[in-house]
Amino acid sequence: MKKVLIFLTNHGTLGDTDEANGTFSPELTHALDVFLKADVYYDLASIKGGKAPLYGTDIEDDKINASILANEEFQNRINNTLVASKVNIDDYDAIFYPGGFGLLSDLASDESVAVLSARHYEQGGILAAVCHGPAGLLPITLSDGRKLLEDVVVTGFPRAEEVDYGTIDKIPFLLEESLARAAKQYRKGQPWGELVIENNRVITGQNPASAHAVAAALVKQLA
Repeated sequence: MKKVLIFLTNHGTLGDTDEANGTFSPELTHALDVFLKADVYYDLASIKGGKAPLYGTDIEDDKINASILANEEFQNRINNTLVASKVNIDDYDAIFYPGGFGLLSDLASDESVAVLSARHYEQGGILAAVCHGPAGLLPITLSDGRKLLEDVVVTGFPRAEEVDYGTIDKIPFLLEESLARAAKQYRKGQPWGELVIENNRVITGQNPASAHAVAAALVKQLA
């Protein structure tokens, strides 16, 4: 059975504000729906371990989100995430970073998780991320000293969507700008439309609408 390690944020607010945040629930649950239907096993990990904060848990008319959130096993895992530094990265076939604003404040600069992802990638593993999740790829440095993204084409949550969402003045940094500087190329599609890019065993999706397709692309590569 294939196994995916999912890195979640421990940061429970939108930047330095007091607005509740964390991982955007549908970007996790819609990916898990794809993984579970494909018999892909998953673990949830975070820098500190323990309960990982979620938001978007009360979205109406999202049956997939509601179903996963109501699952007892999922609740046990989200409330008891593994400590990233204690994970054996060799046990996994892929790594996935769901989005949400929280990880802009921790995973986007955390070296301990970046080291694990670099090792995984250099051993032939797959890295996937959606929406703000690609921020987790920014600190990944390969063994030759180069940044992972130097040779990778990516997408991620764009400035126009930050403006639409009303978060442009609250976020720690603008992801589009950071990816455009760090990556070989940054691409974006129409605001709120699905866009997935696969390049050099790195899969990225632009926004929440891309979560299912990112997970589907990951499952396909695992096969």
